[in-house]
Amino acid sequence: MRPELYPPGARSLQEQFDTTRLADRLQERTVFEELEDWHIRTIERASFFFLGTVDVDGFPDVSYKGGAPGFVQVLDRTTLAFPSYDGNGMVRSIGNIVDTAKLSLLFVDFDKPKRIRIHASGTVHREPEWLDRFRDAELVVEVHLGRAFFNCPRYLHNLRDGELSPHAPREGHVVAEPEWKAMPEWREVLPER
Repeated sequence: MRPELYPPGARSLQEQFDTTRLADRLQERTVFEELEDWHIRTIERASFFFLGTVDVDGFPDVSYKGGAPGFVQVLDRTTLAFPSYDGNGMVRSIGNIVDTAKLSLLFVDFDKPKRIRIHASGTVHREPEWLDRFRDAELVVEVHLGRAFFNCPRYLHNLRDGELSPHAPREGHVVAEPEWKAMPEWREVLPER
């Protein structure tokens, strides 16, 4: 059974900030148990992602994983695979997956901009049939999707041009209101502020 998207701490904060209705609408409209076509396109052209894992003591860890576009393969709408290349020898992230099977992936497309979060379980492979899928892979992680969800890209900066997001608060800048807040389906669930 998959854990709730919003654990007690998140629910408590949603109540304090009057965002429970918004959070529920986001879960209803943007959380998927299978990858949508746009998820697949974004993942298949990604040259990097951030990998979140948790160790046996429950301590989280995050690492950057990079490769040529296509280094994360979509095997079907609920299964991905990515290689683990030669690194510094610590093998912490992959070791955490061996120990707990829990992982999350964050894909960021700075050009669109968009972000996709994936909560999953993983299996680490060293068999030739898995290694042969990826040039120079030492290990391969098979990712079993729990859920995928859109993550608001509002604060993504334009790294190519060095421009900060127009939504990022800073001295002397009027923060732009995101367009989605004007849409009826979202406006009706926004907090009173």
